[in-house]
Amino acid sequence: MSSSLAPFFKAKGVAILGASTNPKKLSYGIVKNLLTYGFEGKIYPVNPNADEILGLKVYPSITDVPDPVELAVVVLPVTMIMETMTAVGERGIKAAVIITGGFKELGAEGAEIERKLKELTSSYGMRIIGPNCVGTMDMYTGLNSTFIKGMPDAGPIAFVSQSGALGGGVVDLVLDSHIGFSHFASLGNQMDVNETDMIEYLGDDPNVKVIAVYTEGLTDGQRFIKVSREVSRKKPIVFLKAGKNEAGAKAVSSHTGSLAGSYAAYQAALKQAGVIEVQTLSELFTVAWTLGTQALPKGKRVAMTTNAGGAAALAADSLDFYGYQLAQIAPEVQAKLRTKLNPSAQVSNPVDMLGSVSPEDYLWSLENLDADDGVDVLMPILVPQALVDTPAVAQSWIEINKKSNKTLIAILTGKKSTLEAEQALNKAGVPVFAYPDQVGPALKGLWDYKTFLAGKAFEAVEVKDVDTNKMAAAMKLVGDRKAVGEYESRIMLEAYNIPNVPGDLARTAEEAVEIAKECGFPVVLKIVAEGLLHKSDAGGIKLNIQSEEELRVAFDDLLAHIKKVAPEAKIEGAMVEKMAAKGQEVIVGMRRDATFGPMIMFGMGGTMVELLKDINFKIAPLSHDDIQDMIDSTIAGRLLKGFRGSKPGDKNAVVDVIARLSQLAIDNPQIDEIEINPLIVYPDGEGVVALDSRAILK
Repeated sequence: MSSSLAPFFKAKGVAILGASTNPKKLSYGIVKNLLTYGFEGKIYPVNPNADEILGLKVYPSITDVPDPVELAVVVLPVTMIMETMTAVGERGIKAAVIITGGFKELGAEGAEIERKLKELTSSYGMRIIGPNCVGTMDMYTGLNSTFIKGMPDAGPIAFVSQSGALGGGVVDLVLDSHIGFSHFASLGNQMDVNETDMIEYLGDDPNVKVIAVYTEGLTDGQRFIKVSREVSRKKPIVFLKAGKNEAGAKAVSSHTGSLAGSYAAYQAALKQAGVIEVQTLSELFTVAWTLGTQALPKGKRVAMTTNAGGAAALAADSLDFYGYQLAQIAPEVQAKLRTKLNPSAQVSNPVDMLGSVSPEDYLWSLENLDADDGVDVLMPILVPQALVDTPAVAQSWIEINKKSNKTLIAILTGKKSTLEAEQALNKAGVPVFAYPDQVGPALKGLWDYKTFLAGKAFEAVEVKDVDTNKMAAAMKLVGDRKAVGEYESRIMLEAYNIPNVPGDLARTAEEAVEIAKECGFPVVLKIVAEGLLHKSDAGGIKLNIQSEEELRVAFDDLLAHIKKVAPEAKIEGAMVEKMAAKGQEVIVGMRRDATFGPMIMFGMGGTMVELLKDINFKIAPLSHDDIQDMIDSTIAGRLLKGFRGSKPGDKNAVVDVIARLSQLAIDNPQIDEIEINPLIVYPDGEGVVALDSRAILK
């Protein structure tokens, strides 16, 4: 399907429906852009009321447009859209950019028009970008279907943006700097073509070295993960998500639900797919540009050469924050540096050559630092001075970049006097930043991508020994209830071979005694009442009951207490469970995210889970490496390794439980949330046991 997007960038002919003779109209700008930037295909303005636009023949209708025509760009009122797209479909055109607005972005009425438009265009097998977008560019073919002023240099970055206005602003930002783009695509309402479609297509284009994406939301999270994971093996994807604090953060019924906001799902999905997340628009392009132009570093040791100690200090802070460090310059390299640099220069790291530095000083220092095996990244820094030839300094950096196999990132702190040098560096593929604190995120992006490539290809864990009949019985027991407690949810866990603490539901004191005899004293009593999920908050748990008589009294007292404090709860009885031996308490849970599906959680468990928030999320299905990373990224996971003389916990048993809960979530889409809290982890080889569980159903 990705090949169906080729006409948006490589069409042999483009028809502009609604092309205007008025230079102030958007459609006039589109025709002008198609003429201006070297597009060699045919250009067909369509307007029944005009004869010529910018020297081009105008056609009265799309029916009159001759071949070859592979792309339609529509700039007509929404009231004409159905008629127009029917004509486009009948003409046999399979790709269209709909610039026109007035669809779902305006509310229910517009959404209904968009729905009908989708049905119509799908019936013709058409691919649509938009509506409510600004179009596409291919810097190598010159096809520019936008009305944006200017077009970036040809280069490595393919930029995909949900927002057209932001995309136009970005184009303007990079024009003077000569940061190079391969493609630009504004997707608008994403009625058809979305970010994942575009990532899939760009993954196969040889002119694309890195894909930069800006979005407010994805449509099919599972497909995004699958496609991005595959494309990331070929080229890096850099991703900026807007709207991080939206609806998913609202409190819901379980600990898992209240901690798993929608942004947490994005963070998990991006990491699993090998996508590099950034936090600002500036980072989106500094990271993408660095990935598109520089080799991945062999290590994290950085050597700076500078004429300004302050700028170097700020850069060092940024490096440290993002996990890099200053290299230890070899003594013989330091000695060689001293032979030509200013006698007052500092030759350790950073190499500070003082204010009135020459291009030759930079060339000498960088050549020697490049020869040092203890250096992985070269970082020249210049703060312009009156006596410094800034363009010539930039040329020395370019010369080293051509020779070196190491990563090179430059800092040129200035604006007015540095533009010429900045342009030369970017044209030569040397990423140059005005602010020292920009280098940390850029280098982190390189390392994150290197780490992803070094990892294994994704392979989902396999779970066996699932009792589908027992799972069906549990769901039958639940009936039409939304919230279910431990009694029903533990049957679900048993169906997936997740061990529960021995016990059962007692509806009377005598039943409780019989269950306790089977389990063995001491036992625990837990209230089972519809509408009461957090038992401990309501005083619904009694611990360490030692005898039959004590159990009878405790059972009656427990039910009486709950009737008093929660009269609205429908009491079914109480769980009688063996008092489990102490171990490490963790939580394993799942919340079904609207975009990505089942989101699995692991972290420190018990009653303090929401306060501690020692948690990590992954999107199912999971690989074995996903689960290992999930555990190792938490304090709970580190405690499992053994702490201050304590024995290591049974990590393999925890891995197995996470895999099984993940499979339970995949197999049972009717379950919105399920959690085990706490899961008690015993010493290595002794297993785990679920002490409490609950679930929320659709």
